[in-house]
Amino acid sequence: MKIHRIVGAVALALSLAACGTSQSATGGATTGAAAEGADAVLRVGASPVPHAEILNFVKDNLAPAAGLKLEVVEFTDYVQPNVQLDEGQLTANFFQHKPYLDDFNASKGTDLSFVTPVHLEPLGLYSKKITDVAALPAGATVALPNDVTNLGRALKLLADNGVITLKEGAGTAATERDVTGNPKNLQFKALEAAQLPRSLEDVDAAVINGNYAIEAGLQPASQALVLEKTEGNPYVNGLVVQAGHEKDANIVTLGKLLQDQKVKDFIQQKYQGSVIPAE
Repeated sequence: MKIHRIVGAVALALSLAACGTSQSATGGATTGAAAEGADAVLRVGASPVPHAEILNFVKDNLAPAAGLKLEVVEFTDYVQPNVQLDEGQLTANFFQHKPYLDDFNASKGTDLSFVTPVHLEPLGLYSKKITDVAALPAGATVALPNDVTNLGRALKLLADNGVITLKEGAGTAATERDVTGNPKNLQFKALEAAQLPRSLEDVDAAVINGNYAIEAGLQPASQALVLEKTEGNPYVNGLVVQAGHEKDANIVTLGKLLQDQKVKDFIQQKYQGSVIPAE
């Protein structure tokens, strides 16, 4: 089994500036952990789809009555929302699951805290060349996300569907070294998660994170060859803040709004099973 990696992809991803912020990091609004009080504006970093869409629903429909002022700042990568939160340029962010956050804290020395679960975006395997996972040809190239937590998650998805076999106990921290069975001699190509939808033109299949799949116009519930199960899934996305600010009044309010039944109804109606509200 050959593993083709983009040289330095992980290091590059960790150094990239956000390439799609809808707002600048400066301005007149109160930012970071100081965003408290009736006039404070909460600057929340988010991936465009579905996170920013969910936040904008809250901003337009629920926040005014709760006395909450939101500014939604969009990012197209998985690094800068945490960097800017750690630096105090954001009050909170909403784009990640706890396993990714735990790995980020450990590797970058940050102290960020997962506050409120909101939704699950099932990871899926997609292809423009086949319509059944069983039809993957021998030697097929399969693209995977290159960040540690989502790589393990992707390998587990393949293992759960009989495509490969993983070493017993590998779990969600699995790497390519834990692959003990690869009957089709699949060739894995690790890419930055945002690049995976575009890779479908060049590979036989790709395991794509839910937010990037939806943003690229894919429909996880109907188009994925295989899709993660929701039961017992640890990859629920949620609200994250600097440690010590989990109980700030505005954060508590925002967390409650994100778990409101109206938000759950919005998620179910808009994404039709491609995004699933947290229980």
